[in-house]
Amino acid sequence: MLIFNCSEAASKFFSRVHKGKKITPVDDKPPTAVIENDELGNSSEQWLVHAISVQRKHVLLVIHVQTRYCMILANAKKADVEGFVAGLVERWHEGLIRDAINHDFMQWVDAGILSDRFEKACAEQQFYRRSHRGAQKHIEQIAWFFQDCAAEWGCLPQGERAAIGFDAQMNSQLRNSKGRKDYFRPDEEMVAHWLRRYCAVDEIEVQAAMVRRKKAEREIRAFEGGLQMN
Repeated sequence: MLIFNCSEAASKFFSRVHKGKKITPVDDKPPTAVIENDELGNSSEQWLVHAISVQRKHVLLVIHVQTRYCMILANAKKADVEGFVAGLVERWHEGLIRDAINHDFMQWVDAGILSDRFEKACAEQQFYRRSHRGAQKHIEQIAWFFQDCAAEWGCLPQGERAAIGFDAQMNSQLRNSKGRKDYFRPDEEMVAHWLRRYCAVDEIEVQAAMVRRKKAEREIRAFEGGLQMN
């Protein structure tokens, strides 16, 4: 199940008024006040959603509470819940598959297991009005950077490729969170999470995939550095 914890701005974004009556998917009474206290089993994915306006267009910022992996959905359609879910699921899946291909760890990805588990996990959704201090802080930092970039570009990201590229840039930044001693990268955290949960990969193989990913990343940087010198 996908759990979308909505800020006040996101709650308003997903709501509409029809014949004088407010229609919203957002439940004002979450099971617990603290996201980490929910007892939903290992299959639930907790996300925090925030909404901003950039260049007079709606932009949704979504961050995975556990890994801090983020996605920015620009030019979103107000109150289009189905469109939001479909867009997020597609972006999440596409972004991770591209990461696996680009960093040469597809050998650890079983397409059949992935498809089945991923589809089941995304089949149900629940929206709550609830915040998370640490994740909200990261979302606000990303929002400020996104607004600055949009002002420099003169537009929002054009197309999914550009959007995934911006997500990748944000997810490669070091983060920290309560209860963790060291800084971490959201992209690495999400890859490991994804392999464990959706690809049935054991911990030894997860670590092998992460070693390969780091090596591929170094190779890419070296190649790009060589091109700049020529």
